[in-house]
Amino acid sequence: MRTRASAHLRSARRRTTLAAAVLALAGSLAACTSSSTEGPSRSDGPAGTSGSASAKPDPVRLSTSFTDAAAVTLDHPLTVGADGGTLDTVEVTSAAGAVAGEVADGTWTSSDRLEPGTDYTITASTIRSDGRTVERTRSFHTVDLTLDEQTFASIAPLDGETVGVGMPVIVTFDLPVTDKALFEKHMHVTSTPAQRGSWYWMSDQEAHYRPASYWKAGTDVSVDLDLNSLPAGNGIYGQESRTIDFQIGDAHVYKVNAQTHQMQVFSNGKLLRTLPITTGKPGFTTRSGTKVIIEKFDEKRMNSETVGINRNNPEAYDIDDVQWAMRVTFSGEFIHAAPWSVGSQGYANVSHGCTGMSTADAGWLYAMSRRGDVVEYTGTERQMTLQNGYGDWNLSYPDWKTGSALS
Repeated sequence: MRTRASAHLRSARRRTTLAAAVLALAGSLAACTSSSTEGPSRSDGPAGTSGSASAKPDPVRLSTSFTDAAAVTLDHPLTVGADGGTLDTVEVTSAAGAVAGEVADGTWTSSDRLEPGTDYTITASTIRSDGRTVERTRSFHTVDLTLDEQTFASIAPLDGETVGVGMPVIVTFDLPVTDKALFEKHMHVTSTPAQRGSWYWMSDQEAHYRPASYWKAGTDVSVDLDLNSLPAGNGIYGQESRTIDFQIGDAHVYKVNAQTHQMQVFSNGKLLRTLPITTGKPGFTTRSGTKVIIEKFDEKRMNSETVGINRNNPEAYDIDDVQWAMRVTFSGEFIHAAPWSVGSQGYANVSHGCTGMSTADAGWLYAMSRRGDVVEYTGTERQMTLQNGYGDWNLSYPDWKTGSALS
């Protein structure tokens, strides 16, 4: 049963609810009136966003100098850039370690060359347009090369060897180098004390380096061939980089006069002895010019067939045990003991082109000599040639420099 009091209470609640609704509607109308008066709020974002919202940053992607990540070539430096951000740091690594490089003008460029047949990973830190640091990675694999696509450089002298003042640096490649200028830019010879010098390309597979004049006694020489993965031309690349160090010993210069039949032996400018010798007889004339000791043998077989004299020729010879033999030409000229010609030594030329002397004199000279010691021959009209042994010193230095690929 409803009472007057409960009806009054319900009526009061209805009035309260109605008043709240009226107030809410008035507030809504007031807000709409304020917006139209002040105009739209300022925003740097797209239309329809509020002033507190910001633009969505562009995605960050790495760009590289290669297009095929499965077969990256070795011909050019690797470059890495970033689209949608600014490069901060870049690391390029393989199982062998990191590849050197640096960021400049928004691009990372390698200063090391890549190895063939190797997996690499690029890890780049970039600054996105909203200021946040974003890291991106990418992997790639370099082209696989066979041995027939890589040229290996052999070097003479040997690492740690002590040689004479006439010894050139000789680099021999097992496959041809056609881009000689590029290779030569990466073939460095330094010496202490410093001495100017130059490369000379004997062929596509052999280059020699010598100073302007004989090395100074006691010089330390370093050879640095930075050739690993360097394009040699015709699809061939350097197989590996190599470095060696060698030393120059005392300045041994031996002066042979085929007219007087004498050899003067100098060490560091001092005349030690004058030895009676014999050189090549007519038809086998010893070559005049500057020669260098190429190799030494305590004992060597000398057979005329190796120099084109048939066994049936009256000039044929075959001696099993020639002592104290030192080669000075590829064509077969040696300095050696010749006990069979002692009676002619100092008086006549009776050999087949070699320089013969007594066993005692040859043994003494052999003991003091090294590869690279100089033997200067005079007194004949037959001239030594550039490539018949280490004939490097038979060119003047200005002519020698013309053999450089960079001249």
